[in-house]
Amino acid sequence: MIQSTYDPQLVAEHAQALAENGLSFMGTSVFNSTMLLSLLLRFAANFLVCWLITRFFYYPKSKRKDYYFTFILFSVTIFILLFLLQSLSMSVGFALGLFCIFGMIKYRTESIQIREMTYLFVIIGISAINGLSVDVDYITVLVANILVLLIIWFLERNIKQTASKIILYERIALIVPEKYDELLADLKERTGLNIIKVEVGHIDFLRDVAFVKIYYQSDSDEINTIDHITRFF
Repeated sequence: MIQSTYDPQLVAEHAQALAENGLSFMGTSVFNSTMLLSLLLRFAANFLVCWLITRFFYYPKSKRKDYYFTFILFSVTIFILLFLLQSLSMSVGFALGLFCIFGMIKYRTESIQIREMTYLFVIIGISAINGLSVDVDYITVLVANILVLLIIWFLERNIKQTASKIILYERIALIVPEKYDELLADLKERTGLNIIKVEVGHIDFLRDVAFVKIYYQSDSDEINTIDHITRFF
C-alpha cells in the first residue's frame, strides 16, 4: 500500500515561491510580473520627468537638438542599466561607481558649456535615483522628482542669466584701469550691446591686441552657443 506524502504546508510554500519568483530556467527567472510592472512604471515616470526637463526647461533657450537627443538617450540608458543592476542584487557601490563614470564623461568633439553640463548631471542624477530606488515607495520617489522639477522651474523663471562674449580687442590703450569707462563706452558703441561689465584677459603687446570678456543683458532668452569661441583662421 502506497502511503501519501502530501504536505499542504510544503505545497503552499512552493506555490508562494513560484508566485514570487515566476517561471525559472536553470536557476534564472524567466518571467517576473512584479519586477516587469515596476520596471515599466518607473521607466515611464523617469522618461516623462527627463523629457519635461529637456523639452520645457533646457531646449527653449538653447535650441540644441544634439543635446536634446543626448539627454533623452542618457536618461533611458542609465535608468535601465542601474535598475537591472539593482534588481540583480549587485552591490550599490558598483552601481554608484558606474554612475560616477557616466557623470565624468566628457565629449571629445567640443567643450561642454556649464549649462549643458549642469543639465546633463541633473538628467543622470534623476535617472540614477529612479533606477536605484527599487526599495523606496512610489510616493517618495514621485515627490523627489517633483521637487527637482519645481526647483528647475523656479530658477529658470526667476534668475536672469547674463550673457557673455570674448572679443579680440585692438585698442590696447584703453585696457588700463584708469580708462575703464572709455573702454566700456567704446565696446557698447561698436557692438550695440547693453554691456554691464568688462574683464581684460590675455594681452599681446607684440600685436597690440588683448582678449576682453564682456557681460551684457540680452533681449532674447536664447543662448548663443559660439560666444566663447576664440579660434580664428
